[in-house]
Amino acid sequence: MIISEPPAIRCVGAVVHDRTGRLLMIRRANDPGRGEWSLPGGRVERGESDDSALRREVHEETGLRVTVGPLVGNLRRTGPHGDYDIRDYWCVPDSGTLCAGDDAADARWIDRATLTTLDRDAALTEGLVELLRSWDCLPGAQ
Repeated sequence: MIISEPPAIRCVGAVVHDRTGRLLMIRRANDPGRGEWSLPGGRVERGESDDSALRREVHEETGLRVTVGPLVGNLRRTGPHGDYDIRDYWCVPDSGTLCAGDDAADARWIDRATLTTLDRDAALTEGLVELLRSWDCLPGAQ
């Protein structure tokens, strides 16, 4: 008998820095990772491109509109509903007013000192700082 694994759930994430180098982050309102700080993003819906999914997710979660740039990196995580194939893209903020919405309990621009504090307090999604460091995407110091 051949047993096939279900396909990974496609997701996208946004790496967005403001003019001062701060990183856009959201506090997750729902599982997986409820209460943890992470990059904005989410599932790619059927028939949706990564670009359109990312623009939709960032706007829903933060109120900001972005231009999606190149792929920064990707990772695979196991969650309660299967494996997630997450592709993170460099994005540039275009317009909008920052406010938490949809799946975000909070949305903020985070500098390096704040990210370090969140990491020390185990308030970030697992491995986020290491990924951002390996992709050279850490926020700037204020």
